[in-house]
Amino acid sequence: MRDHSRFKIAMFARQCGKTFTSTLEIVLDCLEAEAAGRRERWVILSRGERQAREAMNEGIKLHLKAMQRGFKELEIDFDANTKALEVELPGGSRITALPANPDTARGFSANVLLDEFAFHQDSRAIWKALFPVISKPGLKLRVISTPNGKGNRFYDLMTGHDDGWSRHVTDIYTAVADGLPRDIEELRRGAGDDDLWAQEFELKWLDEASAWLDFELINSVEDDNAGRPELYTGGPCYVGVDIAARNDLFVIWVDEMVGDVAWCREIITKKRATFAEQDALLDDVFARYRVLRCCMDQTGMGEKPVEDAQRRHGSTRVEGVLFTAANKLTLATQGKEAFEDRKTRIPAGDNALRADLHKLKKVTGPTGTPRFLADSDSSGHADRTWAKFLATNAASSGQEVIDYRRITHHTTDRSTAITRGAGWRNKKGIW
Repeated sequence: MRDHSRFKIAMFARQCGKTFTSTLEIVLDCLEAEAAGRRERWVILSRGERQAREAMNEGIKLHLKAMQRGFKELEIDFDANTKALEVELPGGSRITALPANPDTARGFSANVLLDEFAFHQDSRAIWKALFPVISKPGLKLRVISTPNGKGNRFYDLMTGHDDGWSRHVTDIYTAVADGLPRDIEELRRGAGDDDLWAQEFELKWLDEASAWLDFELINSVEDDNAGRPELYTGGPCYVGVDIAARNDLFVIWVDEMVGDVAWCREIITKKRATFAEQDALLDDVFARYRVLRCCMDQTGMGEKPVEDAQRRHGSTRVEGVLFTAANKLTLATQGKEAFEDRKTRIPAGDNALRADLHKLKKVTGPTGTPRFLADSDSSGHADRTWAKFLATNAASSGQEVIDYRRITHHTTDRSTAITRGAGWRNKKGIW
């Protein structure tokens, strides 16, 4: 708050006040300008519409109301696909919050706050579009985020030196030492994932070299509308099921094909679910969605659930997949290609899912054969990841095409009809 540098960047642990503090600076800057008879213009670029709304409602408006300052609030269509939230003060100062993309970044000449910048899709393209916009002397740029691996523009900015940027770091230990009421050990145990704790709370730059799906790749396919069953449009669905009975998670992943993109509609996770419960959950999915194909983990204890599902829903719709080394390589490769080609959409802001997807690592054995490993912890054994890959595999064959040829009916005797391949029926209605 006391740093008035033109270019300022801060890396905070989760829930340690980065948006609260940054939006307070914006409000104070606008009120100071109004008191001096000037106008200030600020734009908050967030990773998505939901985050932009949170920054406005839980930051800007919260501070203005606490200070008992009047303001007018608007919701406007920035373009056909983007809504912008805006607050206007009596003296004409304005604060706008909207989702970040290269077009929205290019559309303003204003002071800018990049909120959770490490998680923005196309962060490098956004940066290229944005920086010329704030080149006017006196305009301020604020960048805040938790880390999200090394493959994004936030990492480049945060690790730079002697480039005119003022840098700040607040990890969980610093925040608690400064008075934030948090139980560190309770949080660490509750996180249940060393990578998640290291990145989200200790602000470590994780080594992405062995991760099969790095955080930037995961982030690129996140969408606020994914993972919401109520948005199912009735289209064809493909399902992946990872079987578990004891320590790991039982997971059902449902993808709906919308055009050529697989939208996650629902992820069902259960721990220590009985086989009867698992059967009931899968039956419910088949009842609520138009499932064309379902791929299930048939390894070990999966033999009976697969056989039972085939009996209930048909062997043409339910396929068992043995998790051999070759099959796992095929599943993982198909799954990663869907992420790289942006042919899938997954729920945004789900930390457990992000950690699960990032957990899978590819290692090379002594014979040169690739293997996929994932540490087992309280949140599973990359079970959501394998369920997703199974759903992707289910969709890989595309929709079933029914081929047919017309059979012409003839008024002729039975022998001629059979010779010509036509249908024939006697007076009793028997073909």
